[in-house]
Order: sequence, then structure tokens, then C-alpha cells
Amino acid sequence: MVTTLVTIAIIALSAFFVAVEFSLINAKRHRLEDAAATSASARAALRSSSELTLLLAGSQLGITVCTLALGAITKPAVHHALMGPLEALGLPTGAADVVAFVVALIIVTFIHLVVGEMAPKSWAIAHPERSAIMLAVPMRGFLWLTRPALKALNHAANVLVRRTGVEPVDEVEEVQDQHGLRELVEHSADAGTLEASYSASITNALDMGEITMDELIQHRRRPTAVEIDATVADVQAATVEHGHMRVLLLDGGRVAGTVHVRDTFGEPADRPARELARDTLAVAADTPLHEAFTIMRETQTQLAVVHRGGDFAGVVTMSDILPRFFPRETSAHA
Repeated sequence: MVTTLVTIAIIALSAFFVAVEFSLINAKRHRLEDAAATSASARAALRSSSELTLLLAGSQLGITVCTLALGAITKPAVHHALMGPLEALGLPTGAADVVAFVVALIIVTFIHLVVGEMAPKSWAIAHPERSAIMLAVPMRGFLWLTRPALKALNHAANVLVRRTGVEPVDEVEEVQDQHGLRELVEHSADAGTLEASYSASITNALDMGEITMDELIQHRRRPTAVEIDATVADVQAATVEHGHMRVLLLDGGRVAGTVHVRDTFGEPADRPARELARDTLAVAADTPLHEAFTIMRETQTQLAVVHRGGDFAGVVTMSDILPRFFPRETSAHA
């Protein structure tokens, strides 16, 4: 009975150290900072996140001690408990000893891995901030008791790490990926620290990282275009018919330039349109929208010609981009 209670305590301690380790690694610092305003446990979790290598050393030390304790206490107890039934089955003492050893090792290892490590790890990853805050205060107490030993162990580990050319760090670097930025924007909007309109603009801007120029031209009608030998009168007629101010000049399926209708005002009707043509910005269909948008802004280009596999696929204009991804800015300049 005593051995059973001790085993439960050891596995619970192992689960505690595993949960602490994975919760602090996965917890979002800004959420801990929000909770720290009203929670002493959250403030303790923040302090632990600022000395992460020491905390990890403490967690690993605790897990190691628990593993050794199970091997020293639980495994012999299970081994001893199995000897009687195995000998009763008629096994010789030597054979029963070997079988009991193997079975005891399997049982103890299984319980430790599943209950003491894998289950708390999954729980901590699923609820990192909650578990980090819940476990912070007792972990700070453990760190206070073992700090001298942990610093010595941590120093030895850091020396080895530096020998490989890597500088150890004590904090998790808050480099946000796109998913993390979305989550941060949603959190700020929910907390009332970011206006809904700004939140929508930022989210739309993040969407630009996932969209290519090819996707933006899909389901759009063909742009207004005339042949390379067209005249000023042809360009003006195309503008009247389709309503587009910029007209493409096509040379055998290739875009040779763009004519803005205002450049035709005052020009003879029979003047070749190619003499008024401007160079076009050409981009590949798989170009990320945010890259093309940056180029268009830097070059003050209103229209980009999109090529797919070397062939003309369509055009994308600022008028296609701004209302969809920056509605606030569009309405402000309307």
C-alpha cells in the first residue's frame, strides 16, 4: 500500500515537471502579461519565462529524479509482486526472476511514459497559459530550493553549447509567424486595445501573404486591349466601350505596352497608339500578392501584367487590391 502511494506521488511529480516544461515553452508572453495584472501566479510564470534555461534545467532534474525513484522503488516492488504468481505457475526461480524483471520494467515504463509524461505534455500544449499559471508558484519554490545546483548544471551545459558555436538564450524569442500574428490581432481586438477597422485591415494585409497574383485574376473578365497597330481613335473607342482608362497594346498575344486614354487627348486620331505606350510591369502568376503590391507602390505603377508559363494571363490593378485588402484606406481617400 505504501509503495502504491509513493508510486502515485512520484508519477504525479513527473507529470508536474513535464507540464511545467511544455507550458512555458508554448505559452504566449502577451497573454501572461495580461493575466499578470491581476494574478500573482501569472507574475510568477512571467519570471520563469525570463529564465527559461534554468526552468528547463529544473524540469529535467525533476523528471530524472522521478525516473530514478520509480526504478529504485516501484520496479522492485512490482518485480517482487510478480514472483509469487510466476513460481505458482511452475516456472523455475531463475526463469521467474527474469520474466518478472522484464514484465516489471515494461509496466513501470509504460505507466511513467503515458501517465507521467505523454498525458501532461498533451495537456500543457493544449492549454499552455492556463497550465503555466497554475503550476508557476510551486515551480518557483522548487527553483528557489535547487537554484545553486541548477545554476551549476546550467553553466556546464552552456559551456558545451558555446563550444558548438551557439549562444544560449534565457528567454523564448517572440518571433511571430503568420498564425501567431493573426491570433495576436484577434486577441487585441477582443480586448478592446485595437479598433475593429484596424484589426480588419491588418488581417487583410496578412491575407496578402497567402494569395498569389494568379488567384487575384481568376474569374475576372479579359482586360481592355487593342492590337499593336491600333491608332489613337481605336484606344479612345475601346475606353468608351469598356470604361477602362488604361488600354493594353497586344502584339501577337504579348503585351507590348499600356496606353492611358488621357495621353491621347489632343492627339491626331490616326496617330499610332504605340507611340504613346508606356512600359508595363510584368510579374509571374505565382508571385505572392504582397511582393507585387510592394513593387507597384515603389514604382508608382497602377497596373501589373500577369504571365502564366510565359503567356499573358491577365492584369491586376491597384483598384483590384485596395478595396479588398485595405478598405479603410480606400474609404479614407474616397
